[in-house]
Amino acid sequence: MKKKLAVSLTSAVLILAVIGFAGCGFLESKLNSFKGSLVGVSYTADFYDNYGAKFFTASGDKVDIDGNYVDDGYDSDGNATSSLSSVITITIDGKEIEACGNTVIFEEEGLSPDVEFSLSDVDSDSSGLSGLTSISKVINKYKNYFGKSRVVVIQSQLGVPIHAYSGDDVYWEIPDDLPKMTKLMVDGKALYIHRANFEIIDTELIQ
Repeated sequence: MKKKLAVSLTSAVLILAVIGFAGCGFLESKLNSFKGSLVGVSYTADFYDNYGAKFFTASGDKVDIDGNYVDDGYDSDGNATSSLSSVITITIDGKEIEACGNTVIFEEEGLSPDVEFSLSDVDSDSSGLSGLTSISKVINKYKNYFGKSRVVVIQSQLGVPIHAYSGDDVYWEIPDDLPKMTKLMVDGKALYIHRANFEIIDTELIQ
């Protein structure tokens, strides 16, 4: 009886182990991620809706971004396939934020915008977003605020201006390890943007 019980317990352990390994594999095939870290001292992360309105701010010294993949099924050869989802996991000093769809601007400590636009700047006629066609006039309105040779204008996905920065040395790049992110450098300070439009304009062109 004891022998049969021992065999039964062994079988149960083996079954549970197989289920456990299968479960881990299943979860890994369903959801995995790749991680990148923002390079800099510390950051402030501002979250904006499609109309350029800020609704949340967080800050910290260590910022990591996870891009999450989801299982798509199998290809014709029977291999599991996956694709990058729209959800990113932002970890700030060990605390997590799951984000999807909104514009996020990560501003390195020591960098601040020359201009913070408001919706009223482009919607003066109170007729929805019709004023978006005159963004150049909005930028021109603030020309005297820009003291450097190039101006970076960041907009929401609907084209609403959010921030403008100016600097002598401005460039952009696409990080390999950060999902849906663009990195801009403004006079040695990093500016990461997620799901946003931007322009880099020579100040002389602003009239």
